[in-house]
Amino acid sequence: MIIAETKRLVISKISLEDAPFFLKLVNTPNWIKYIGDRNLKTIKDAEDYLTNGILKSYKELGFGFYKLQTKLNNESIGICGLVKREQLDEVDFGFAFLPEFEGKGFGFEASTAILKVAKELFNIKKLLAITLPINSNSIKLLEKLGFTYEKRIKPFEDDEELLLFAKQLDI
Repeated sequence: MIIAETKRLVISKISLEDAPFFLKLVNTPNWIKYIGDRNLKTIKDAEDYLTNGILKSYKELGFGFYKLQTKLNNESIGICGLVKREQLDEVDFGFAFLPEFEGKGFGFEASTAILKVAKELFNIKKLLAITLPINSNSIKLLEKLGFTYEKRIKPFEDDEELLLFAKQLDI
């Protein structure tokens, strides 16, 4: 199901058929470095992760992470979307790309569309975003999108310190 389109991208809901792509994405060096190793090694692992995460979020909240595909050749290049984590008070915004599609403007393009969807379709008033302090590319993109740094937090059991950003959507 298509959620939005941009000049170069089709943004749609992820399905179990996307498990091979998702498995590839979560095992890229930057995913592991900046997001964390999810220990997904097989298509079945990816299907289970999608079922218990993104697909469950669609069912329970109506939103989640979305697959980004190029209009040029329908190639899946990354994900961008919304997640409600119990550790955070507001909905969290995030994105990830296959290495060969980083730094080409797809992040800003997809993110702008998702921010519009968050506000108009889901009536979200404020979004949060978290990232590692060393993830300078994500920090730059968040700032370009109008997110502002709020504080350092340790929301997860791994005790890793993250930067918390926020953006008001109801302005």
